[in-house]
Amino acid sequence: MDIDAWVWWLIGAVGLGIPLVLTAMPEFGMFAVGALAASVVAALGGGIVAQVLVFVAVSVALIAVVRSMAARQRAGRSTHASGIDALKGRQALVLERVDGGGGRIKLAGEVWSARSLDGEQIFEPGRQVDVVDIDGATAVVM
Repeated sequence: MDIDAWVWWLIGAVGLGIPLVLTAMPEFGMFAVGALAASVVAALGGGIVAQVLVFVAVSVALIAVVRSMAARQRAGRSTHASGIDALKGRQALVLERVDGGGGRIKLAGEVWSARSLDGEQIFEPGRQVDVVDIDGATAVVM
């Protein structure tokens, strides 16, 4: 029983698809697509050299394109601050006198306990302050 080359390429494509599913490594999928392309070349009567060249060219091209797209996607992600990191650098309104010992501010619509960064500095109610850090549940302001 003589099996045609295109069938071997299909078997190779399926064989490369299995580790793709098991390991979630996309490179195996790209090699599987390269094997499918080589299978088409073999079915159309291309020689072994043409089949291997198509397999390599398609696989390498897919890896290059997908990796560059992934790198662009990673670079394009904006780093949105969340949680307490999003509060640093914001302005707040002093509700109760803030000094090195404590006080109250309104920050992002919520009332926070606060203390001044410089223990000697005092902020009176109604004044705008900048939040420089969050220490536990206390905003450090200046």
